[in-house]
Amino acid sequence: MAYFLISVSNRKNLELCIKYALAGFTNSINGVWTFSEIREGDFISFLYGARANNLYRVEKKEAILNAQKLPPWEPITFRMSGITYYFPFRLYLSPIRKLNESLVRAEFAYVAENLLLRGGYRKTHFQADQTTLQSASQLGELYSEPIERLNIDRYEIFTPRFTRSINVVSSPEIFRFTEIILQSIIRQYLSDKENLNNFLNRINIENLNISQLEILGEKALAEGHIDILIKEATPFGMSRKIVIEVKTGLARIQDVSQLKMYLNELGNECLAAVLIARDFSKKLLYEASREGISAFKYKLDIMDSDIPCTFDEIKESFSFTKVS
Repeated sequence: MAYFLISVSNRKNLELCIKYALAGFTNSINGVWTFSEIREGDFISFLYGARANNLYRVEKKEAILNAQKLPPWEPITFRMSGITYYFPFRLYLSPIRKLNESLVRAEFAYVAENLLLRGGYRKTHFQADQTTLQSASQLGELYSEPIERLNIDRYEIFTPRFTRSINVVSSPEIFRFTEIILQSIIRQYLSDKENLNNFLNRINIENLNISQLEILGEKALAEGHIDILIKEATPFGMSRKIVIEVKTGLARIQDVSQLKMYLNELGNECLAAVLIARDFSKKLLYEASREGISAFKYKLDIMDSDIPCTFDEIKESFSFTKVS
């Protein structure tokens, strides 16, 4: 189970989310990314005005067809682009705790640091670590207020799909397969204990208890944004970490340099740095080996055709091989 803070665009939408115990995401790549990344059984809080609101468990997910005029949220038009977005991707929530806490609190330091280093939200969601979830589970009070469930008559649902071909993209049913989707695929793949154990063996990490590790999405550092961070959920004395950079296509020399900066910033507590990409040049593999960075080539045979695939189908097809 994971814990996410979901960014809400305005107070009215926050009130609607709380009233109906419902989270919604737009018909954009960021919206479908959030919808795909958060799974049933995960925990979420709403993030608005640098405050965390309530703690919920995700009970059900639905993607609704023709949701342009469906309640409760009104479509949003962005001034710069003129594009209007609506909310077909939805999470049905079960409230657990009532809270309204500032991110300035030490308990939310992991998320607050991400926000500070990013210079603001600029993301639909932030994944928090298990320590943050444990803290949130003790803040506020048990939720006891009645929930008004939103009833919508006669609607159809669909499963969003992804493709490498821009020619068949058709929002909100079909999206381009992008790097953030691949990151989520790999994060969920490594969240499986057997897959994680095999991965650690391939990078010669033997002194970590996989049952005490957590796999986290994007983590902001002063030197950039780590795509995937593996760390000890409850460190004692030292906090050992593994950083992963993900590329959908050909890896570049700059990616090796980026990982080297992460290694320098994290210091001796960072046990390994890994670059995962579709392919590598011989020069890059040499540079990666010289810097002590492991290179993995991923494979997604299911994505080689123009036929769009679901997130779960892509995850089932995913494999990777260590090449350096």
